[in-house]
Amino acid sequence: MRPLLVVLLALACAGCGGGVAGDTVEERARLLLDFQPNGVHAGIYLADARAYDDAEGVQMDILTPGASTDALRTLQAGQVDVAILDIHDLGLARERGADLVGFAAVVQRPLAAVLAQPEVRSPRDLEGRRAGVTGLPSDEAVLRTVVRGGGGDPARVREVTIGFEAVRALVAGRVAAATAFWNVEGVALRAKRPQMREFRVEDYGAPAYPELVLVTTPQELEEERDGLDALVRALRRGYEEAQRDPESAATAIVDAERRLDRDAVLREIDAVAPAWTAGAAAWGQLRRDVLEAWARWDVATGILRRPPALDRAFALDVGAPS
Repeated sequence: MRPLLVVLLALACAGCGGGVAGDTVEERARLLLDFQPNGVHAGIYLADARAYDDAEGVQMDILTPGASTDALRTLQAGQVDVAILDIHDLGLARERGADLVGFAAVVQRPLAAVLAQPEVRSPRDLEGRRAGVTGLPSDEAVLRTVVRGGGGDPARVREVTIGFEAVRALVAGRVAAATAFWNVEGVALRAKRPQMREFRVEDYGAPAYPELVLVTTPQELEEERDGLDALVRALRRGYEEAQRDPESAATAIVDAERRLDRDAVLREIDAVAPAWTAGAAAWGQLRRDVLEAWARWDVATGILRRPPALDRAFALDVGAPS
């Protein structure tokens, strides 16, 4: 049976001849996060805590990735129904032949940035200095865009691969700057070193693309469209309420993920909340003009070889706001 299950919950009446006291048909969606839980996921956890998913007719299961989790393989194998992916990863996966479809924007803005030491007053100051990257193609594109947008020459920056250790490398002084997400690593770094610099890629030439998107397979989209519509409606309610009540959103995450620090999560929510709906009619909206600008930038910076076929790569009307 397909993993976006239609679950029949039948409560049998004891002693009434096997009759049914009540039937509830509810769809079930297994949602894999892109990363360990943090403030960007606040609307998801709040929707779960307040049963917005049940109210919309879908039972949502939130799954967190492990160190070896391959979201693309997990999604294609039908082990999850929906996954949050970085939009660049979706584009790259499709170039490699993966048939996947983005259908909602978790955020409406890039989350990528170059974090830098206090003495780096402008991205141009990185010329001749060491800048850390994870090794992903999008990281190199972000670094070069920020340096070029700040009037510097990217070829004169000494790129070093540091993996996902931006905060540690910066605090230890091993690099002058590093690429990272401003909504997580940037927040953590400012808590440790408030004087550190942050250069967001959107401020240095990148378009306002949706960094994270909900992704599924075309088969799920065709066969379980009602469930996906319901999921987007539930999450929209969660994110809109998280914007109004960030304290409750932080509590929802920490109640579900006890190892997290509530103050840190609240700082992450405060930082990222405007990006959940910035420029959009409602949370989750995907806009063709925005996606076209993203595709052009990804090709121009070498992340993608060619623009993806947007009509196949994205479904713009799932859970569309009325």
